[in-house]
Amino acid sequence: MKKPTTVKEYIRQVPLEHRKDFIEFHELICAAAPDAVSCISYGMPALKLYGIVVYYANWEKHMAIYPMSSALKAFASSLNSYVTSKSTIQFPHGKRIPKKLIRDIVAFRVEENILKQQLKKKR
Repeated sequence: MKKPTTVKEYIRQVPLEHRKDFIEFHELICAAAPDAVSCISYGMPALKLYGIVVYYANWEKHMAIYPMSSALKAFASSLNSYVTSKSTIQFPHGKRIPKKLIRDIVAFRVEENILKQQLKKKR
C-alpha cells in the first residue's frame, strides 16, 4: 500500500467494506472542528488547529481516534464500553459510531489547543 499524502488518498485506500463508515467518521470529526485543517501526519488523517487536535485512522477491525491523553482522562467515565489505551479509543466496525462522544472529544481538544495558543501569546 502506498503511503498517502492527502486525506482523500487515505480514504481511497480504506477497504470498500469500511469506506462508507470511515467517511462518516471523517466527516463527523471534521465538522466538530470547522476551523481546523485536515492533513496527513504519521501516515494518518489528522486535524490541525494550533497543533494537532486529533489523529484518526481505519484499521482491520476498528476505526480509532487519537485525541491525546488529556482527552482520554477527561472523558474516561464515558469510555468504559470501548477499547482504549493511553492514546487511542477504538470503535469496532459494524457498531454504531458514538457521534456525541466524538464531537465532544474533538471540541475539548480544539478548546485545549486554543487555550494553549492564548497562553503562548501572553508569554
